[in-house]
Amino acid sequence: MGLTKNGFTIGVISDTHGLLRPKAIQALIGVDHILHAGDVGDPLILDKLRWIAPLTAIRGNVDVSGVCRQLPANYVAELGGRYFYLVHSVDDLDLNPVAAGIAVVVSGHTHRAGKHIRDGVLYLNPGSAGPRRFDLSVTLAKVSVVDRVVRAHIVTLCEGE
Repeated sequence: MGLTKNGFTIGVISDTHGLLRPKAIQALIGVDHILHAGDVGDPLILDKLRWIAPLTAIRGNVDVSGVCRQLPANYVAELGGRYFYLVHSVDDLDLNPVAAGIAVVVSGHTHRAGKHIRDGVLYLNPGSAGPRRFDLSVTLAKVSVVDRVVRAHIVTLCEGE
C-alpha cells in the first residue's frame, strides 16, 4: 500500500511476550503497516498481525527459539516515503540515524512508552502491549506520515496501577 489522500498510518507494537490483547488488535485495525519491535514471544502473534496489515518484525531478547529467533535483530523499513529503523533496545543502535537518513528509530525493551526528537530524528518506544509489567500502562503507538511529515502518538490500552 502506498500513500493515500490521508497519508500512511503505521501501527507500532512491542514486547507482546506471547500475548496479543483484543484491545491491541482493535487499535491496529485500519493501519497500512505494522512494526513489531521485538519480544514477540509466540509466532502466532506474527500471523495475527499479518492478518491486520503487512508486518515488519524484529526479534528481542526473549525471542530465542523457533520462528521468532529467525527474525532479524534490526531492520530498516521505508514506509510512507520515510525510513524507520527497528532495534529492540535503543542501547544496541548500531548506526548514526542522521547520517543514514532515518526519520524514526523504533525500539522497545524497556516497556516504557515514550517519544522524543533528537537531531531531527524521532525516537519512539511504543511501550509494552503484552502482559503488564511493573506498574506501567499497556500501550502501543500509531504513526502517521503525511507529505513526509511524521507524527506519532501513544495509545493506552490499559492504565498502569
